[in-house]
Amino acid sequence: MGVGKTGGARMGDGVTRGLDMGPRPPQIGSWRALLVLGRVSNLPTVWSDCLAAWLIGGGGAQGRLGALYAGATLLYTGGMFLNDAFDAAFDRQYRPERPIPSGQISVRAVWIWAMVTLGLGWMTFLALGRAAGVWGGGLFVAIVVYDAVHKRTMWAPLLMSLCRFLLYLAAAGAAKGGLSAAVAWRALALAVYVAGLSCLARGESRIVAFRRWNLMLLLAPIALVPFTGAADPVWAWGAAGVFAVWILWCLRHGFLGRKDGFVRAVAGLLAGIALVDWLAASTAGQGGSPAFIGLFFLALVLQRVAPAT
Repeated sequence: MGVGKTGGARMGDGVTRGLDMGPRPPQIGSWRALLVLGRVSNLPTVWSDCLAAWLIGGGGAQGRLGALYAGATLLYTGGMFLNDAFDAAFDRQYRPERPIPSGQISVRAVWIWAMVTLGLGWMTFLALGRAAGVWGGGLFVAIVVYDAVHKRTMWAPLLMSLCRFLLYLAAAGAAKGGLSAAVAWRALALAVYVAGLSCLARGESRIVAFRRWNLMLLLAPIALVPFTGAADPVWAWGAAGVFAVWILWCLRHGFLGRKDGFVRAVAGLLAGIALVDWLAASTAGQGGSPAFIGLFFLALVLQRVAPAT
């Protein structure tokens, strides 16, 4: 009886192996895996970037703003998918909980998701006009270059900040007023903040010491306030104060003395991008404060659903 069972098991194993010899379709992943891959908790900051640049650029029809949100969402999520596709080997060693190394989705499926969403995103920007299409195309290229080289170059934070800078320009290009010096300066302030944040986030897999120049970069958007000629300086400085308090609050975790504190600080600073946008719109005399604050809190809530990094 024992021999018969063993032989049957071996025969079954042989049949199973025979059935497994054919090519398998790519694992497309669960919705949870796709949400984690796309780092959806950061999407509210993408929308706040678009809203700030849109308002400073003169606004326009609500339908165009909706299309702008859609294009930016597709480009961002496509870029995040592509990031994990390029980083699959790294994540297997340092971040085994990510969807690809944990087996929730195949690398091939992630590549497909990335190419489709990136392509659709750029097409959406093209439909918003020449300026939006050109700057959106530049954003497309910057995203791909960043994802391809960010683990191999010390200049990765500048590439990441370039992506946010170009998003501002593309969003303003879709507005009725188009690009202006006001948009460019605020886009630059955001880029400096993102560069400081990216320098900090690069140490996520290994605890690094916080440096004072990081704080200077993170607080850079405030330096623009005195030079903007804000129509309501009290409101502008109020927004600057809230932003500064949030930065210091995020960095209070022993100034990155523990890894869990480090991760929480980076996540909080990512949500803080919405506050940078609020400050930018406030100094330009634009409305929308409840929207920016709402997007900031939405980013914090979504971080409970999917990690921000």
